[in-house]
Amino acid sequence: MAPILEMKNITKQFPGVLANDDVNLSVEKGSIHALMGENGAGKSTLMNILYGLYSPSSGKILLNGKEISIDNPRDAIDQGIGMVHQHFMLIPALSVIENVVLGKKDNKKIIDLKKDADAFVALGAKYNMKIDPYALIEDLAVGQQQRVEILKAIYRGAEILILDEPTAVLTPQEVTELFKIMNQLKDEGKTIIFISHKLKEVLTICDTITVLRLGRSQPSVPSAGTTREELAEMMVGRKVILNVPKGEYKPGENVLEMNNVFTKKGSGSLDDVSLEVKRGEILGIAGVDGNGQDALIDAITGLTKVTSGTVKIKGKDITNASARTILEQKVSHIPADRHKRGMVAPMSIRENMILVSYYKEPFSKHGFINWKFVNENSEKIVEQFKVKTPNIDEAGGKLSGGNQQKMVLGRELTRDPDLVIAAHPVRGLDIGATEYVHECLIDERDKGNAVLLVSTELDEVISLSDKIAVMYEGRIMGVLDKEEFDITKIGMMMAGHV
Repeated sequence: MAPILEMKNITKQFPGVLANDDVNLSVEKGSIHALMGENGAGKSTLMNILYGLYSPSSGKILLNGKEISIDNPRDAIDQGIGMVHQHFMLIPALSVIENVVLGKKDNKKIIDLKKDADAFVALGAKYNMKIDPYALIEDLAVGQQQRVEILKAIYRGAEILILDEPTAVLTPQEVTELFKIMNQLKDEGKTIIFISHKLKEVLTICDTITVLRLGRSQPSVPSAGTTREELAEMMVGRKVILNVPKGEYKPGENVLEMNNVFTKKGSGSLDDVSLEVKRGEILGIAGVDGNGQDALIDAITGLTKVTSGTVKIKGKDITNASARTILEQKVSHIPADRHKRGMVAPMSIRENMILVSYYKEPFSKHGFINWKFVNENSEKIVEQFKVKTPNIDEAGGKLSGGNQQKMVLGRELTRDPDLVIAAHPVRGLDIGATEYVHECLIDERDKGNAVLLVSTELDEVISLSDKIAVMYEGRIMGVLDKEEFDITKIGMMMAGHV
């Protein structure tokens, strides 16, 4: 069968960056085709070229064997290409139907919204996606907003649908529903390009897989018969340990205790949270992003005010203590946003390495920094944590994302912590760096330290954790032991059902 879409010898050069290097992609009609690769491999750039957001430096695009020119998203839509971006392109203050018809080519001066709304409802019924066309986008749950984006693209005549990391903000049940919709679209002859880094999902839903590595395309493979390990090796260029081995679970005394903690009402606040993390244990926090995880970490680390309840570390009440006081209780914090809270980009690596400890011995004495010790210590951490850099005078902001994370990780884990708070520790990292970070966290647990792991990647939480606490709207819906880990049960709790 002739391909519906071909991208031939696509090259995209940005100043100082070769994002796509002679990439080839061939997609069959009526198939679900995965586009995989590590962060920075060029996936989104390639799809932004197909959708007209970027122009290629060289190469051509063929649709049904005919070369086409796509200079902007309107051209792409006219050619039957739709895209659902990872961060939805919806206007929150407008209604669903207003978002759907906005910028539609055949719009007249006076738009018949009722006619469009009726047609939209009929389309939604066809795909079992019932959405009130007059509801405001800001009042819809994330999963519903994603369905609006999909229906909007189909309503505008998309025959090729690009889905960019569509499962990143969904519960397991919502992922299952999305896959049903994708299969229905495929059965109707529509073509889907599925951008993802989740190996299991790609092998579940896709027919064919193309991997980009360092901006270059690898030969496409059928998903049938391909393993997760083979895919990971294609993405990284070497064998990867996907499930890091752990020592026996031997929990000790509590290191962290939270009792009936509330924080100021508002977006992401805590509502009567109680939990504990023991020595030799990884407690995973599962939940859809934005359900109080940030407030939880901020309450522990002194970055937000606890309005009632207590937070204790090793039996000492540190409720509303300063961030420095808490860190001095041998607490290490690997923040969710390393740029905002984990490092100072213009500072050198060696300066970033002492951000937490610069004021005390052996890093300084009588107010003077001991640069000899700082340099030796920084060199040691860079080597131990495999931070790729020309030297420790390099600005932290010039490192790749993975090396920035390893720099922060190295600084925090060499502070001899009793409690490690790791928030989304592998977000934005490639598979190789992810493997290393996971090994480090398990090593902390096996040494008898307590680890609080916050992640929206459910596979990561299940793989690493000894216990899982599920959060929904600032509340703990329950704490599960290892033998209770069940993806359906966790998914229901993530959606607010016990």
